[in-house]
Amino acid sequence: MELNGVARLLNLPGPVLITGHTGFKGSWLTLLLQRLGVEVCGISLPPQENSLYLKLASGLSIENHFIDIRNSILINQTFQRLQPSAVIHLAAQPLVLESYKSPRDTFEVNALGTTNILDASFSYPSVEAVIVVTTDKVYRNNENGKAFHEDDPLEGKDPYSSSKVAAEAAVRAWQNISKVSSGPKVVSVRAGNVIGGGDWATGRLLPDLIRGFEANSPVDIRNSKSTRPWQHVLDPLTGYLLALEHLLNGSNFDALNFGPSSKSIPVAEVVTIATSAWPSQVKINFQESLEKNELEATKLELDSTNARQLLNWTPKWSQHESITATIKWWDRVLNKKMTALESCNLDLDFLLNNYNDIK
Repeated sequence: MELNGVARLLNLPGPVLITGHTGFKGSWLTLLLQRLGVEVCGISLPPQENSLYLKLASGLSIENHFIDIRNSILINQTFQRLQPSAVIHLAAQPLVLESYKSPRDTFEVNALGTTNILDASFSYPSVEAVIVVTTDKVYRNNENGKAFHEDDPLEGKDPYSSSKVAAEAAVRAWQNISKVSSGPKVVSVRAGNVIGGGDWATGRLLPDLIRGFEANSPVDIRNSKSTRPWQHVLDPLTGYLLALEHLLNGSNFDALNFGPSSKSIPVAEVVTIATSAWPSQVKINFQESLEKNELEATKLELDSTNARQLLNWTPKWSQHESITATIKWWDRVLNKKMTALESCNLDLDFLLNNYNDIK
């Protein structure tokens, strides 16, 4: 597969605006776009302590605007100043368990914040296309293991997934506005459980394992039988860029899934792969909790046929390779004292060397 979107992105008159660029995925996306030579700018909250963004700061060249996306006035003022050609909207409250603690904030950020970004994008003619990143958790999930297709019904179970369904409703509304009264093309993109080096979020499986590995202390693991579509962060990010390229070149689609090529694997298997890849061993405590099983989905599966057929997109890492690459990233940084930037660039080298037109 070739990443054919580079030339078009390089020739945009204005920058690609990333919201949430100080987050985990946003940091990787910023670095990827810079490696491709694409001008980028960012709107986000200030980076959190121990974030990948701070670890990469010396290697990132981006105009930062630290703004809460719920502030529509500041968002519009910033759009007016930046005049972006395209927007990739990543900014969100991304954690399911956190959404139970702060449901109102989750809805405000994920639903109202998305509305503000879409409204600003349609207010400035410089914007040609908008990618809105939601989640695989927006689908109505009957826990039967069915692989979700883009046309399947949407229905949130928890505050996080429900707020993302609300964001999807906003996307659909602005898609209709674009058809009726013109405006940039808008598409929602839905990825699975994205993993990779630098993610430090509390309550996520790989970061929790890394904390235990680093401290050489037991790790408590919940819901060992739950399955997820695990994928290396650079795979869906590449898909987002391909989707953006196709929109800019005249293609039309409303939503796209990005998931691994194989069936989702359970948490227990992820733990086995991760512990095997780490140079030392720690004790793992599997803690099954009915309460937490009720809070979180048990089975998640994505059908990415459309992305493969429409964009010629394929993942470069298998699920096993994604988990191993994540652990190896941390091994290089924590044990071999490689910088985060050097470790990220090794993964970027692997990605880009697998595309015929980027070296």
